[in-house]
Amino acid sequence: MHVLVTGGAGYIGSHTVRELLKVGYRVTVLDNLSRGHKAVARIISGAEFIWGDIGERELVEEILRTREIQAVLHFAALSLVGESVADPARYYQNNVVKGIILLEAMRAAEVPYFIFSSSAAVYGEPVTVPIDEEHLCRPTNPYGATKLVVEEALRWYATAYRLKYISLRYFNAAGADSSGDLGEDHRPETHLIPVVLQAALGVRREVTIYGTDYPTPDGTCLRDYIHVTDLAKAHVLALQALVAGHPSSVYNLGNERGYSVREIIRTAEQVTGRKIPVVEGFRRPGDPAVLVASTRRMKEALGWRPQYSELATIISTAWHWLQRHTEGYADI
Repeated sequence: MHVLVTGGAGYIGSHTVRELLKVGYRVTVLDNLSRGHKAVARIISGAEFIWGDIGERELVEEILRTREIQAVLHFAALSLVGESVADPARYYQNNVVKGIILLEAMRAAEVPYFIFSSSAAVYGEPVTVPIDEEHLCRPTNPYGATKLVVEEALRWYATAYRLKYISLRYFNAAGADSSGDLGEDHRPETHLIPVVLQAALGVRREVTIYGTDYPTPDGTCLRDYIHVTDLAKAHVLALQALVAGHPSSVYNLGNERGYSVREIIRTAEQVTGRKIPVVEGFRRPGDPAVLVASTRRMKEALGWRPQYSELATIISTAWHWLQRHTEGYADI
């Protein structure tokens, strides 16, 4: 089976490409490298890499037709919450408008299966914890809102055009491939675990804790972290389920456990053997105290089980990668 992975040179996309290849899929990657990395094409052998944009309708349709693509796994989206608030137009253009262009190209080429990289940001402020898929969706930022718009479009496309899809709502992706050659390299980096490890390495001067007065055991926010390889394998499992006749659906992906900012820093110190400099700051607007997933639906319906659920394991794999890539990928 030949699949197209959009955004496959990025963090989660590249790990998913590797897992797809491991189980025997033919893979073509389409990435404009606005957030992805050219180095990924050298690291992952076996996939065809095409430098292009999902908004180029003719290019996308040509790829789908000439390579007889049967499924699309869609990761090509902008994903920085703060950036989305500052420039919502950019996020709606890239995530929504180009997402619809991709769906239309699929419809024209009669590609039936679609796996969507969604986000827990669709939920907004949690009313109940853990958060299940029936929780009210009321995004508090444009990034989450754009993901929800595409999810709603998928529901109607499935009804009208017989598209089959699975939308995967991630909580906090973290870690790196166990080989140490694929990892997390955002520029700028905003995710907590790599920021903490950069401070341990000396690449970053310190870690700022945004808020120490939350109603949590140690006063800092609790978040649900999931290893990127577990995420990648969930995408493969979702694709296999669709092809086997599983109905279109939406699933959360997390570990069903929250770790505080202080726990992340403490565990990172244990893993690295280094003291991490910390400063305490004020709360950031819109940061909920606790975000933890319920993944019961995914486990019961598709038999998914995370293999790298221990926090020390997640941080260890990220540290292994960062030590080998102190300045990130060497894109040349």
